[in-house]
Amino acid sequence: MESLNSASKILESGRPISRLLIIRLSAMGDLLHALPAVGALRIALPQTLLTWVVEERWADLVSCAFVDGDGFRRALVDQLHRVNFQLWRDSLGARRTWREIARNIELLRNSAYDLAIDFQGAVRSSVLARLSRAPSIYGFSEAREKMASMWYTTKVSPPGKHVIEHNMWLASAVAGTGLPLPQIAFDSPDCRRGASAGVRSASYIILNPGAGWGAKQWPPERYGEVAKRLARETGLGSLVNTGPGEENLTRTVQMISQGAATPISCSPLELVSIMRFARLLIGGDTGPMHLAAALRIPVVAIFGPTDPSRTGPFGTRSAVLRNPKSQTIRSHRSSPDFAMLEISPDEVVGAALDLLRDSGD
Repeated sequence: MESLNSASKILESGRPISRLLIIRLSAMGDLLHALPAVGALRIALPQTLLTWVVEERWADLVSCAFVDGDGFRRALVDQLHRVNFQLWRDSLGARRTWREIARNIELLRNSAYDLAIDFQGAVRSSVLARLSRAPSIYGFSEAREKMASMWYTTKVSPPGKHVIEHNMWLASAVAGTGLPLPQIAFDSPDCRRGASAGVRSASYIILNPGAGWGAKQWPPERYGEVAKRLARETGLGSLVNTGPGEENLTRTVQMISQGAATPISCSPLELVSIMRFARLLIGGDTGPMHLAAALRIPVVAIFGPTDPSRTGPFGTRSAVLRNPKSQTIRSHRSSPDFAMLEISPDEVVGAALDLLRDSGD
């Protein structure tokens, strides 16, 4: 494979990679998909200083990620470079914003990176790689935004379908050899603080009715019906995870559930803590669903306009429900996916009961 041979020459040239820049800015699910690849690089390049450029909102999630190797546990990265594109966009006219942007550019330029790897494939992520002045920049040949690849010195065309497999292939290109999938763990005081949120035992299901865009959402009324029926049939209550702006969804779930569902609103680290004790998560193609998979919590994943072979639950027991009539789209439309609406509460409850039964419940 040409890409792997190219990376090997860097390592064999007498100039090992001493400082590696990782770029994956957001969002939760995409960051989680990059963790195994970065963990594999951590194991393969133990002496290399790894720095991750990440949006401020998700930085704590990356900071509590660890990789388990042969007899050791090590933080996934050595440094975080936090950026806040959302704040910058909202205050472009402010002088302090431009000072902050200039400070970040200077920090990138002065860090003497040997290599940058762009897992995002967006113009802004590739520009950050370019601004770092790293002599080698790795990215996907078919980047999500076509213009992004113009900055890459090495373009990788991964086989396979799932995003995690693609990211592992890109990491293997950097390491110069095929890398095994590592074990990722989350560990920090906040990640362990389940009891502080009233969570003391594995006695609940997590529902995640929200999604990044409307077409990926299954109706909240149906989540409420699922919570009500699962409580009746298993005795398990449900916690409804609420993201910013999703309060109406949660209220609907709670009302229809007739007391079987309780809303929660928490930070990413608190969600890690709460999710550790869950029996099951039910949700769409969203960050919390991918977090459950990363924690090896069983998942009922309800899919519509996105392809589960690409972004479905990975590495955990799961049931993926998708109507064959759903068409894969990339535009973030808000209108409902009508084929997805044909998935019934009966199907979701049945899939949930099967997974709970398999785990001894």
